Amino acid sequence: MKLDLLLQNLTNPALLFFVLGILAVRFKSDLEIPNNSSKFISLYLLFSIGFKGGQELVHSELNLSILWALFFGIVVAIAIPLYTFFILKRKLSIENSGAIAAAYGSVSAVTFVTAVSFLEIQNISFNGHMVAVMALMEAPAIIVGVILIRLFGQKNSCNGKMGSIIKHSFTNGSVFLIMGSLIIGFLASDKEAMGIKPFTTDIFKGFLAIFLLDMGIVCGKKIGDFLKGGWFTALFAILIPLINGIVVAILSGFITQSNGDRFMFAVLAASASYIAVPAAMKMAVPKANPGIFVPMALAVTFPFNITIGMPIYLAIIEAY
Repeated sequence: MKLDLLLQNLTNPALLFFVLGILAVRFKSDLEIPNNSSKFISLYLLFSIGFKGGQELVHSELNLSILWALFFGIVVAIAIPLYTFFILKRKLSIENSGAIAAAYGSVSAVTFVTAVSFLEIQNISFNGHMVAVMALMEAPAIIVGVILIRLFGQKNSCNGKMGSIIKHSFTNGSVFLIMGSLIIGFLASDKEAMGIKPFTTDIFKGFLAIFLLDMGIVCGKKIGDFLKGGWFTALFAILIPLINGIVVAILSGFITQSNGDRFMFAVLAASASYIAVPAAMKMAVPKANPGIFVPMALAVTFPFNITIGMPIYLAIIEAY
């Protein structure tokens, strides 16, 4: 791995604001982002990336390579919870194993957005259909996680019918907004898109920096809860995303020759959901403890990916 790539990433202003948020908690500062503002910024980031993805998609011809990319993303989202579940259930309950497996098979939209900024710094482009890939990878992992809990757990482990769980996966706010924005961006003309470009593009990095500041504050508050889980969950939250990212970075070379698309595949495989999955598991598997899998995804895997993981995945892609 190129050392200068890692150092460049570590001096990224957006990432440094994330570190500032963690330090604010550690030093017991009263710094905080109001909840309404934080929610607005997250909605803005999802809207912006979805809209720009739709614009990219409208300028690219729908062909077999795009369909293969969508299929590959779904396969990855199914495969990860399938193998991680059997690792997790050696140490944890069936309910917690299924929930964690679903979280790591699903994706983090915020990590995806941060990866977009990382590629922009490296002057590497990616195709707009990767936004659709990200959205489609949310639901399959949740469904697989619930099925595994039903197969290996007790009869009362899961609540609700599978149909309602699937519906909830696709109507989850983050998935619904990014898919809707993707469609709107696809339908909008170039002239109409140019009219809102200052909002969708020019201020994107500034909002991302503020949002990562907020994420740093949240992570700082949850680190204590995570440490109670012991060494097993700590190692899992680092090693499994790293393995997933590296393997997919290599395998994606059989799907596409675009380094940007391969990098996005790797990041999606390495990321873990801390929004969609907790919401779905709260409804479907109330016995699963969010105090374990939310800090794992948010306080460990997310910062690992945006600091060390991304440079590693890109270096591997460029080497192979």
